[in-house]
Amino acid sequence: MRRRLVGYFDRKRCIAPDDLADETLTRIARTLDERGVITDMPPGRYCYTVARFVFLEYLRSDQRRQVSVDADPGVGHEGATSGDETPGRRDRLLDALERCMAELTGADRELIVEYYRGARGSTIEHRKRLAAERGMTPNALMIRACRIRGRLEACINHRVAEDGA
Repeated sequence: MRRRLVGYFDRKRCIAPDDLADETLTRIARTLDERGVITDMPPGRYCYTVARFVFLEYLRSDQRRQVSVDADPGVGHEGATSGDETPGRRDRLLDALERCMAELTGADRELIVEYYRGARGSTIEHRKRLAAERGMTPNALMIRACRIRGRLEACINHRVAEDGA
């Protein structure tokens, strides 16, 4: 269950998915200590319900922060850059993204572009429509987009490291 919770928080793009999974399991253990048993719903569903509340608290906390592409240490960042290197770094990242997008199949490229298209407030409805158009559930669409994004991130890291060498 911990592995599944880590994956859940990772798909939600949380900074510390392991810590949030541990917090979720701690809360579940505390509830079991107090009540002795959870009869409201199946155990897996209960875990994801608690995880959703932990995630909502995470969104409201100071622990969460927006990280720009330039400051993301996971994207081939090898130390601090001076202010005048930022535009060059951004150009290298965008160039790597374009090359990696070109390596995707046409269907994957179209899916990932459509998945992230749209205004902030309308993403849920947009993604529901996108899933329905493709004959899949919203959860299956999210998992597929997460896998494509993971491949893109790995490709970008490789390209940036390759260009830096």
